[in-house]
Amino acid sequence: MSESVPVSRAVDHGTARLMPDVDRDRAYLLTVDGAPQSYVDLDEPEHLEFEYARRLGHALDAAAGPGRALDVLHLGGGALTLPRYVAATRPGSRQDVVEADKGLLDLVAEHLPLPPGAGITTHAADARAWLEAAPDDSADVLIADVFGGSRVPAHLTSREYAREAERVLRPDGVYLANLADAAPFTFLRSQLANLASLFEELALIAEPGVLRGRRFGNAILLASHRPLATALLSRRTAADAFPARVEHGPSLHEFIGTARPLPDTEATPSPEPPSGAFGIG
Repeated sequence: MSESVPVSRAVDHGTARLMPDVDRDRAYLLTVDGAPQSYVDLDEPEHLEFEYARRLGHALDAAAGPGRALDVLHLGGGALTLPRYVAATRPGSRQDVVEADKGLLDLVAEHLPLPPGAGITTHAADARAWLEAAPDDSADVLIADVFGGSRVPAHLTSREYAREAERVLRPDGVYLANLADAAPFTFLRSQLANLASLFEELALIAEPGVLRGRRFGNAILLASHRPLATALLSRRTAADAFPARVEHGPSLHEFIGTARPLPDTEATPSPEPPSGAFGIG
């Protein structure tokens, strides 16, 4: 994308807009129906502008030794910010990106093309359907960042969905999810309960103000069958411009409380954000 003017296009699930960042060359913000979806710096893919993306970046860094190539499955694509990050920080990684909005994938491919040999394959498909067809033990990391508008669809919030994710991950794999909620955290607790029924190790990353119930915000969930690098994650997230806290162990189980896993028949979308929670301008 050489032009420094916004691009607006109707895509399958709304109106997408690519806006150049006046402060960084070849960097762009993607919005869909006015809600920020992704930020990409084509010249510096390691730059993660959004706080939640930086926290996912920290989790990706902690998932394996520095520079080790990984097989990564992304549910939700946007402008491919995190796949680009993995390609830059872990060369040789094989990545699949599942995005339901084919029009959005086409827009990104046209205006924000991937570098040659990035090892990233995009698929225009429903995330749950694609996951259910994926082979067992085929991913080192699975990242779920799927929003239909501003909410996570219900079919991606059940225990059956979480079981499929666990099946596709390798025994030492790591599940990561970007979610959003506010006190009393009914949705977030149910998602943690889903994962706690399938994985031995859990962690939650969020800003203290969100965890104290002061405002609606993002939360990053991590799950694995092996110990998570919580000490490293705590150091990294505490040093960010917007510091976050890592909850794990007894404090996280206390947070989950009496929440129980939800089957498909009871699953609901994530809560509607308050007006302006994630908007711009």
